[in-house]
Amino acid sequence: MNHQVAGSDSGSIGLFDSGVGGLSVLTAIREQLPNEDLLYVADSRYAPWGDKSVEFVRRRSGIISAFLIGQGAKIVVIGSNTGTAASAELLRATAKVPIVAIEPAIKPAVAATRSGVIGVLVTSVTSQSTRFNKLLEQFGKNVRIVTQAAPGLVERIERGDLEGEETRSLLQRYLAAFRLEGADTIVLGSTHYVFLGPIITEIMGPNVLLVDSGHAVARQVAKVLREQSLSKVDTSDGDVRFWTSGDPARERAIISRLWRHKIHVDLFPEGQDNASS
Repeated sequence: MNHQVAGSDSGSIGLFDSGVGGLSVLTAIREQLPNEDLLYVADSRYAPWGDKSVEFVRRRSGIISAFLIGQGAKIVVIGSNTGTAASAELLRATAKVPIVAIEPAIKPAVAATRSGVIGVLVTSVTSQSTRFNKLLEQFGKNVRIVTQAAPGLVERIERGDLEGEETRSLLQRYLAAFRLEGADTIVLGSTHYVFLGPIITEIMGPNVLLVDSGHAVARQVAKVLREQSLSKVDTSDGDVRFWTSGDPARERAIISRLWRHKIHVDLFPEGQDNASS
């Protein structure tokens, strides 16, 4: 059931990801819109999505977005580059609320580079997607873009390993091509990778700019809410609720760490395929 009334400021901002990566986007939305209520689903049981089929990611995106709408989401944000690549077009064609998607920040990286060489760190699914390759064609004509798929990184972040030796080893390997080519700007092409920013800067040096899409998504959410008269009028601080398809106790620890507040996490109820009907 969809509890949201069209044109009303009631309802929440729903956001989902394969796991905890989308918290980097949720944080940006909270900073931009502190009075809005937030809903977050981490599909941690199936993380990472980056090594799943497009069909699988599309199906999970549909199930979770329907659940969020059933919980009163007035807008749904795909907090995953992999999820966007697989399902943004379908969700926009079928969902009853606005859909805001995320994509790697190629355009601002092109504007920022001084050396003309940009590194893009992405999941395997994103690197192979038509949407991503169109971005490269559209904005990469006058620069050199070095794309690096990074299998294994999302799993480290999902385990809460943001600075351990295995995470560092993976990053050293994946960043090597960027250093070799002289990249001065790196696009963090997964919302998970934002949480590795300090180590990436340590490896690449302080003069290499890291670019992600979180704040751009937050601005787009605010714009859509304004344009559709959905912005919350109440100026009190908004609430936030979390669900996971994984182990709530385990996920509570890592989400609380990344969200920087102790929170409660509910188990995502499976079988929500018809939640929006």
